[in-house]
Amino acid sequence: MLITIVIPVYNGARTIRGLVDKLIATVGSEELQIVLVNDGSQDNSQEVCRSLSREYGPIVKFIDLAKNFGEHNAVMAGLHYAEGDYVVIMDDDFQNPPQEVPLLVQEALRHNYDIVYTYYPKKEHSWLRNLGSWFNDQVANILLEKPRGLYLSSFKCLSRFVVNEIIKYSGPYPYIDGLALRCTRNIGRVQVQHNKRLEGRSGYTFRKLVRLWLNMFVNFSVMPLRVSSMLGLLFTLVGFVLGVLVIVEKLSNPATPLGWASLIVTVIAFSGVQLVMLGLVGEYLGRMFLTNNQTPQFIVRGVYQEEANRGGSQEEAKWGTKNGSHEQNESPREA
Repeated sequence: MLITIVIPVYNGARTIRGLVDKLIATVGSEELQIVLVNDGSQDNSQEVCRSLSREYGPIVKFIDLAKNFGEHNAVMAGLHYAEGDYVVIMDDDFQNPPQEVPLLVQEALRHNYDIVYTYYPKKEHSWLRNLGSWFNDQVANILLEKPRGLYLSSFKCLSRFVVNEIIKYSGPYPYIDGLALRCTRNIGRVQVQHNKRLEGRSGYTFRKLVRLWLNMFVNFSVMPLRVSSMLGLLFTLVGFVLGVLVIVEKLSNPATPLGWASLIVTVIAFSGVQLVMLGLVGEYLGRMFLTNNQTPQFIVRGVYQEEANRGGSQEEAKWGTKNGSHEQNESPREA
């Protein structure tokens, strides 16, 4: 059985070498593949990852993206090159302990789970990241029909079946958990430790958190459009009732002055709702346009891996299409 570990790397030059060393020491080299995906890092992560691919031969495959596409796009790139029977996704900053990787795979094997998520006794993220995670979790309960109590952590294990289904998605706005949850409900959980970051700080700014939330909110459910329709009907009903009340009041007391303030508040409220709904519809249409325009999930500048059979360096550059970086009809094991 082969285990693949996919690690999106963003400004992780100071931590990625230690992480790879620890993973190989923990899991063992005979049943391990590590896929490092450099997501447009601004430090020397590219050089460190290439050095690791040369040093560890066929164990480490390095995927160098042409620019920063975002964590979920980088993970999608890694999944296209993952060959394992089980694929573990983890961060590059040691917040996910390497020694916990076997626990995820063992849990998946023991109960034949398609997905094993992790959860933490205490999360060491910033308050903004924790708040964003909580809000994302509440929305996912409704839009993705996520089982309640299931935490959608970035540290998880996927079966080959789920990976094969996920990489069929060709749109430019992937959300890994949304793609996984629409494949299966055969899901397990395992508690692991969550450490503080060894170096730097999280790359998730408020803007990126909003963008990630929109990927889930718009890409994997039409419920927002249904909610907008319900709100439209509700406000129409409220407007009709208020109109009837105004007519009745005017008929019963002709001297009643018309309320300028209430009129302005009503106009502003209804205009705001209309703009929100138009923006929501525009978000759907814009994403459809970009998808039809073949906006790529990711573009691979090069793939680097030392081949064991000839001791040379295999360096290939493939330019991405809307399906990612693979040529059409090319399997992950052939890449």
